[in-house]
Amino acid sequence: MSKIELSYHLGSENSATHTADLSKPRQQALLRNALMDLLQAVREHGSIAAAAKSLGMSYRHVWGELKKWEMKLNQNLIVWEKGMPAELSEFASKLLWAERQAQARLAAPIEALMAELERTFAVAFDPEAHLLTLYASHDDALVRLREFTAGQSLHLDIRFCGSVDAVRALNEGRCELAGFHTLSQPKLTSLSAQTYKPLLKPGQHKLIGFAQRTQGLLVRPGNPLNIHSLQDVMTKRLRYVNRGLGTGTRLLLDELLTNQGLASDQLLGYDHQELSHSAVANCISSGQADTGLAIESAALSSGLDFIPIARENYWLVCLKSALDSPPVQALRKHLASPEWQSTLHEMLGYQVNQSGNVHSLRKELPWWVLKPRKTLQIKY
Repeated sequence: MSKIELSYHLGSENSATHTADLSKPRQQALLRNALMDLLQAVREHGSIAAAAKSLGMSYRHVWGELKKWEMKLNQNLIVWEKGMPAELSEFASKLLWAERQAQARLAAPIEALMAELERTFAVAFDPEAHLLTLYASHDDALVRLREFTAGQSLHLDIRFCGSVDAVRALNEGRCELAGFHTLSQPKLTSLSAQTYKPLLKPGQHKLIGFAQRTQGLLVRPGNPLNIHSLQDVMTKRLRYVNRGLGTGTRLLLDELLTNQGLASDQLLGYDHQELSHSAVANCISSGQADTGLAIESAALSSGLDFIPIARENYWLVCLKSALDSPPVQALRKHLASPEWQSTLHEMLGYQVNQSGNVHSLRKELPWWVLKPRKTLQIKY
């Protein structure tokens, strides 16, 4: 069997056809195919010349296309008898039958796909709409923000990945914004400083406030294992589920362990990794692990209890050159709006953090120490 490939065409509203009535002419099929159009025209008009005229093509072009398809499929499509009306071969008739069956079965999903494509491409044709590509550490508030701005001419193309990977994507030009999270006022010698300092440059990058959120240990309802800290997890040899390298939550865990003088190799399940907060929650609720670090909303959605461990800032970062671009300005306006801040405040485990304001890297991430200027002393 030949490989099936799908394609679509852009056109004006007047030229688009959206009918699922397969009894109507082939020109109104939901999913178009050039060969099927040719075969249907030959069947309806009984000659290559009449078929070509109905399609607005030359006889030579239609004849050449049919011959090309016969060679490609290694099958005869037309019964070529001189002086006789053109007829479809048995194979060509079966092709049209199979295509009609597929059109009938796929009418509903094809219409849904067409509608989704039209909604998506409407952004490109809307002069008032803005598109902003954002690589970010997974966060439920960002998902809510995407829904919030979608109806207000700002479309967020969010690609969830690890915090470190998100900042790297920004520096490599793959996105306009990156989302990452750190403990509030991390120390100069912290793991966060060692990780992010080489990636962020004062004067080149700008922080935009997004939210404060709580991360903590997810435990089964009622906390039957009486877990209150990472020390409890280690002492009781409980099964932990971790996040992958490059994620902000993995970095947070390592930083908390370092700050408390705990060794990661003593944490049972340190190498058991999941891709998201919700995946960690599902792992615990299904009994595959006893606990793991995640955001509070992940616990709520999975019916788990939540033990707060750390407050952190979730930042959006962009290049200084993008700060005044229309899409970033539109985002900052939405973040600062009372409507969004009210929405964020109602989300479990989140607080507003001067949302939409531009923050200083040196002030919020005090890893860069300004060296005092040397003064020239002249002795007399």
